[in-house]
Amino acid sequence: MASGPGAATLKKCLEVLRDARNDSEQLAALLLVTKAVRAGELDSKTRRQIFDAIGFTFPNRLLNSRQAPPGCPEDTFRALGLTLLACFCTDLELAGHSQILNKIPTFSDVLLSPCNPDSTSMVDDAYQCLAAVLATPRGPREMVTKGAISALCQAYMNGGYGSERALTLLLGLLAVAEVKCWQRDAPHLLAVLSKLSEEFVKAEDVTKFELCELLPRFIPLSPPLAELSQGSESICQLYKGLASILGSKLSQSQRDPALKLAASLVQACGSEWIPAGRTGSKFLALLVNLACVEVRLTLEEPDPLEMKEKKEVITACYVLIEMGIQECLKEEESLLDEAQRMQLTRIMEEAFGAVVFYLRQVKEEELQDPFVFASVRILGAWMAEETSSLKQEICELLPFLVRYAKKLFKEGGPAENLSQTAGLVSSDSSISAQDALRLLLPGFCHLTAEDRPRDILISEGAPALLCDYFLHHWEVLSSQPGSLTSTEMSLQTLCGIFLNLVVTAPDLIRQEKTFCSLMDTLLKSLPFLLPQKDHLVLAANIATLGLMMARILSRSAVLQKTGSAKEFFKATICFLSQAHTAQADPGSHGLALAVSPAYVSAWDDIRELWFLGMQALASCVPLFPWLPQAVLQAQWLEELSELLTRVTAASVDFELIAAFQGVLVELARASEPCREVILSHHGEEWANLYGMAALEQCLSKQ
Repeated sequence: MASGPGAATLKKCLEVLRDARNDSEQLAALLLVTKAVRAGELDSKTRRQIFDAIGFTFPNRLLNSRQAPPGCPEDTFRALGLTLLACFCTDLELAGHSQILNKIPTFSDVLLSPCNPDSTSMVDDAYQCLAAVLATPRGPREMVTKGAISALCQAYMNGGYGSERALTLLLGLLAVAEVKCWQRDAPHLLAVLSKLSEEFVKAEDVTKFELCELLPRFIPLSPPLAELSQGSESICQLYKGLASILGSKLSQSQRDPALKLAASLVQACGSEWIPAGRTGSKFLALLVNLACVEVRLTLEEPDPLEMKEKKEVITACYVLIEMGIQECLKEEESLLDEAQRMQLTRIMEEAFGAVVFYLRQVKEEELQDPFVFASVRILGAWMAEETSSLKQEICELLPFLVRYAKKLFKEGGPAENLSQTAGLVSSDSSISAQDALRLLLPGFCHLTAEDRPRDILISEGAPALLCDYFLHHWEVLSSQPGSLTSTEMSLQTLCGIFLNLVVTAPDLIRQEKTFCSLMDTLLKSLPFLLPQKDHLVLAANIATLGLMMARILSRSAVLQKTGSAKEFFKATICFLSQAHTAQADPGSHGLALAVSPAYVSAWDDIRELWFLGMQALASCVPLFPWLPQAVLQAQWLEELSELLTRVTAASVDFELIAAFQGVLVELARASEPCREVILSHHGEEWANLYGMAALEQCLSKQ
């Protein structure tokens, strides 16, 4: 203690506080103590001694007192109580005490009470207490539930004494509890965003760039900002402010915050915050162009010190580039015209060349860096859509991508997100935010259809990794059969990859033991999945993949277990047989063959799988002697015969006729009972009607 009451005097005061016989004695000592507290003259040890001497009881009494000493302001006792609590809050353990947390409404009331020159110290103490609470483990949650957000928003909006500290506390709260804050008090937060947005548009000095740093914290991912009227107004203001900034000549320190703010808006609203028309399209093209330039400048010749400082803004640039990819892909309602799309695609290709270059330099000890994940994520988005460019470079990077994805899948990903702009937020709680393999699957699906990249993926052990990944995601889906969009999409994409391998590398399927494990899972999964109508697309993928693999693995032990194999084929017959029905033909008085109502919504996604499944089933019939009996038990032949008899021949296209004939011919050849059922249901007549020459020939043989 440098000055003010000496150590001996303070010690005496503490003794009086501890031993006082009445309030007046305690108050006299307290006045001297609070004078020292306000002067900042006490060390942590002495502050703790004060607490040990009086505890929470006496400050609580002061806070609840409605009287004041003669000639003193009416809030004198409350002010003393707040000063003591502010003193206690400098101790982190005490700041998290329930007695302090329960005072959050009291602190909030002080911020919203009229402030005169005599009460500024109360406001200071209230802010000090709330700042201390925010730094404790329980503090943010308690502040949210006890109404501090509303009070801080109002204190900032009122613009009174200490209002800038209210904004600082709001920023701190949003940094650690954004979702809970918006769920609890969206209207007040929107009011603050509205005020900040107006200031952003009007500012013509350094304030504009300072606001660029603040504003991303007030742009929520949920609720959707564009769906709220006040949010829409703020979006318009933010667009105007950013357009004026980015259309000017900027230094790096000015440009970086603007790019990060734009990325926050993209994460919250996609491209909807950019108006349609020529002005909007030019702005979007400028945004993506600036982001690509920034990526190239930083990643093509990376300087270790500069990279450390630039990772956050480059991650924001990735968000903007991903928006560019999506806009270039839109067939309708794109902000870009064809010339802009072509130009941006070329510019983005150059930026992705820099991303590939950077990733090739990544060392083993850097694999846990969230920025590496962000770079793999954006490259995955490019590979999913752009299959022809940078093919050589991506082939050379594939060993790294497989190794990286395997490491994150087996060991877990980076422990922390780079920033809000890292774009790693997932709405699907079953998926780790650092699941790199999920992001690479669409690109791998394209690459496994081509010889060179497929060979590299196989040589790097990708098939075994992908099988393990499938088994993992199937366990997630089967244990949580609700709506798990990311999990289901990953499983569908994996099926596409495996189908490519089945068609192009059948020997791999035979030789890799892991595919037997996959086959076993497919056999068990389809009977579980098919009754759940909301998973029809995934069921179609699994049915078709299972049939295609069964042709190759027909002699394997897993398919000799006739119990699970029979259940699987029973389910595939159900899936294939129920896809079509007869319905009234508007163009005639008869019936036409049509896709069944249960399949209509998914038909665009499963049509090719259905036809491939029919071909694969036909191939399986000679390989599994019990399969014709399963078809007979399902009564598919009777139902198909009735369907083809009832509908007009013109309503059944050639491709469908070929699919039906392929299965029917194999059944008739392999099983006399099947042949007899077809014949007994006028098979020769409708085979002739539909031009099924191979079936006619098969049925005519004695």
